[in-house]
Amino acid sequence: MDGATIQEASDVALARGASVRRTLTELTAMSDGAGASGLGIPLVASTYYNLVLQDGPKQFCAALREAGVSGLIVPDLPLEEAGELQAAAAAVDVDLVLLASPATPPARLEEIARRARGFVYAVSLMGTTGERTTLADTAAGLAVRIKARTDLPVLLGFGISTPEQARQATTDADGIIIGAGVMRQVLDGAGPNDISAYLAAMRRAIDMG
Repeated sequence: MDGATIQEASDVALARGASVRRTLTELTAMSDGAGASGLGIPLVASTYYNLVLQDGPKQFCAALREAGVSGLIVPDLPLEEAGELQAAAAAVDVDLVLLASPATPPARLEEIARRARGFVYAVSLMGTTGERTTLADTAAGLAVRIKARTDLPVLLGFGISTPEQARQATTDADGIIIGAGVMRQVLDGAGPNDISAYLAAMRRAIDMG
């Protein structure tokens, strides 16, 4: 599902020595020693299942908890095969976030809503990640469908990269997920203060919406 921006960001990160182990080690050094983030905000990790399998679900989730991570998104893990990871995550109080798309049929959506923890990730369109000029037409309907089945927050992702899109998305959803929009800023040379300003603009648009 990764589009050009996330692929480029991944290549750059790997070339500079990024790894799961290194990232978790740095987060652990900032945690409070009791499994909570030292950054003052909840942390949610997003990765692919092959990296979880390197250590095994139990060890991987334990490492997340030690690093202060309280949520986990694994986009390529089929719902039918998520039981082992879901149990391992729950055992250390890490929420396994499940995804739903515009193509998800009602029965499967019911199961996703029942089994999800933390929030439900609403994939706003059938396609790859990346910045887009408009919010997908399928976004609003998907958010409404999910919210009718769960009390968990519903967060819309895929293609949201501008304050106006953020405002539109949260007309029906509870929040947004921004990946490629942030990565594009970083790849273009943005520093921490620039990213802070970018996200603050998103938040203002949501609050004013």
